[in-house]
Amino acid sequence: MKIAIVTASDRASRGEYEDLSGPAIAGWLATAVTSEHEILRRIVPDGIESVRETLIDLCDREGAALVFTTGGTGPSPRDLTPEAMVGVIEKELPGFGELLRMIGLQQTPTAILSRQTAGVRGRTLIVNLPGQPAAIALSLQAVFAAIPKCLELIGAGTMTVSESWGADGTAAPRLPDYLRPS
Repeated sequence: MKIAIVTASDRASRGEYEDLSGPAIAGWLATAVTSEHEILRRIVPDGIESVRETLIDLCDREGAALVFTTGGTGPSPRDLTPEAMVGVIEKELPGFGELLRMIGLQQTPTAILSRQTAGVRGRTLIVNLPGQPAAIALSLQAVFAAIPKCLELIGAGTMTVSESWGADGTAAPRLPDYLRPS
């Protein structure tokens, strides 16, 4: 199974800033996903076209089953990841963004400014995550229980996960039976 991580950042794409969010996602996944998988990484400038083209490439040509984006979900003029998603996904899954904002608000009042969402394109699940590395583990712990089931439902394949996942060493709740791939 291919899992892609797309960092949307003007500065990181120009090499002016080290991408910390992409590696944080990859590190978390290394502890959570036990089935065979390959990580694909992309760093692209903020903007609708760069993000849209990258998502389409990863979904349609690379065959990624799961794509995480990080960055570009705030209110600033160059934060356009959700707008890029609109032109890519076939079905929106707004519950992901709702949960991510709810979890984020427990940490900081500015989480209300986030415009994260998720959606499906063909047999690919795309999830927007925050751009702050400190929020990555918390966000993944919040939504990850639903991801294997979603991948199964869209025909993307079976993902198995560790009983206790979390890159920061904390144990996540055991997956309920109804969320386990059948």
